[in-house]
Amino acid sequence: MLAPMETSEAALLGREWTALHRDCEASERSALWIKLAAVALTAVAVALNFDAVLAIVLVGVLWVQEAVVRTGQARLVDRLLRVEAVLRDVAAAPRAACQLYSDWLATRPGALGLLAEYLAAAVRPTVAFPYAVLVVLLWALAVIE
Repeated sequence: MLAPMETSEAALLGREWTALHRDCEASERSALWIKLAAVALTAVAVALNFDAVLAIVLVGVLWVQEAVVRTGQARLVDRLLRVEAVLRDVAAAPRAACQLYSDWLATRPGALGLLAEYLAAAVRPTVAFPYAVLVVLLWALAVIE
């Protein structure tokens, strides 16, 4: 039987897991909306004959924005995995609940490290698609004209 502190800690960890999971799913939806915005932007740019360079820059901005969202999501997933590990053995890590920001602050990279995280997120295939395709499409249409 768990001691009262362990039971309370497990309850806090369970609530934290639920909140983190909900936020991870919200990040996923946000990323999909950003992708949809990039596709819509490209369609409008092509239909209205926008300047290709401007359209490519705007699609690039959306690509970077998704990379930022995915980097934040990755941090939430890291914390989720730590919470799950602690939930497997609450007694081994007492008072581990509700430490998302403390954990992140303890491992926060400098400005260059943060930029590297964003770049790493941006080049992941699940992020890069459809942006790379849209940029190539816009560039090809610009060259044809």
